[in-house]
Amino acid sequence: MRRVWVTVGILSLQATLSLADDVPEPVTHADFAPVDMDLALLGRDLFFDPLLSGNLNISCATCHHPSMGTTDSMSLSLGEGAEALGPDRHVTARNRPVARIARNAPGLFNLGAFDVRSLMLDGRVEADPDAPFGIRMPPGRDLQRPVPSVLAAQALLPLSDPDQMAGHPGENAVADAVAAGNYSGPGGAWFIVTSRVANNPTYAERFTAVLGNRPLDITDIGRALADYIGHEFMAIDSPFDRYLAGDKTALNSAQTRGMELFYGPAGCAACHSGALQTDHGFHSIGMPQMGPGLVAETHVDLGRGAVTGLEEDNYRFRTPSLRNVIQTAPYGHDGAYATLDGVVRHHLDPFGALGSYDRSQARLHDVTLDDGDWTVMDNFDEVMRIAMSAEIAPVSLTDPQIADLVAFLDALTDPGAGKDRLGPPDRLPSGLPLDR
Repeated sequence: MRRVWVTVGILSLQATLSLADDVPEPVTHADFAPVDMDLALLGRDLFFDPLLSGNLNISCATCHHPSMGTTDSMSLSLGEGAEALGPDRHVTARNRPVARIARNAPGLFNLGAFDVRSLMLDGRVEADPDAPFGIRMPPGRDLQRPVPSVLAAQALLPLSDPDQMAGHPGENAVADAVAAGNYSGPGGAWFIVTSRVANNPTYAERFTAVLGNRPLDITDIGRALADYIGHEFMAIDSPFDRYLAGDKTALNSAQTRGMELFYGPAGCAACHSGALQTDHGFHSIGMPQMGPGLVAETHVDLGRGAVTGLEEDNYRFRTPSLRNVIQTAPYGHDGAYATLDGVVRHHLDPFGALGSYDRSQARLHDVTLDDGDWTVMDNFDEVMRIAMSAEIAPVSLTDPQIADLVAFLDALTDPGAGKDRLGPPDRLPSGLPLDR
């Protein structure tokens, strides 16, 4: 018996040492870009203001609402042309959406961190010293002026996306400019949106107070949105943060066991590493594919491969941070899993989970926009390509261990993020309706 005890003790000590090596240092305010609060307040109003959309009918907050964990609680959003929020969103006869948004609306927590060097699920906005002003943008949408972060650059893209905020040709001047491939020049989509904001007396006065008496540029709008997002959705006061700061009572027993699994035999920290539980890299986990996809007329989504052109990058997507992940369901690049339990189980056996995927896990609005929601999943060859791309090996965990992992993920929640700081505005400078 003593020999067995000693062996178990040695293994326990080894696990503890390994855990000590992998658990990150506490994250602090110094890990985040500084915020100009006057710009953040401007960004708050713009975030909720449909003035930035082509048809004046949708805002950033529509798909990233603080009341729904900075998402819309759906697998794939209904963008420009629909009405209401989250599960209640529906289509109308006016400016009817053409298709669902191709990817899940990701959470916005901690995007102001210095470590965030790429954004979008495929990294198409990325810090790059060889790109104009050090940030690589999608083709045709290069920055015309510098911005302080990839977040400020990324914030511009939904404004010029037909399905997200711009609308479709023939509906408005912004949509027509996008269709013509004109984004930043005179008469371009970003120029038109900027002119709307600059011609609003309230916005104009407030921007002048911050920036001085110079013409407003679309990058100023991006900076304001980034400062708001960086401030409002900073999430660094979770039980796990308190544990890292020295309070060993901050985690309950289930969360502690889950942490030991996360940083140990479950292997989660291989990709979800660092202070924000992300390596900021791109990986394929064999995720089921639904919706319109991003490869024209095929419903396929190649992820990072479509950006780099490298076959080995096909089906890879950016590793999300897990901060406040309990609030940001559904999960996966297309929101394939409605629950944390479901997506955790997928990680444990990607090949098997893909083959036995239960389509009822998806949260989709009950509308007829495109008859191809399951085109890829009905294509055996494409499903096999996705399956063979998966980079993670199967891991065997018991149901109680999975429950402990989910408990630990819950311990990554900062309950005040997005809820007890600036809050939504009482009214919008544009006078347009506010999504509440």
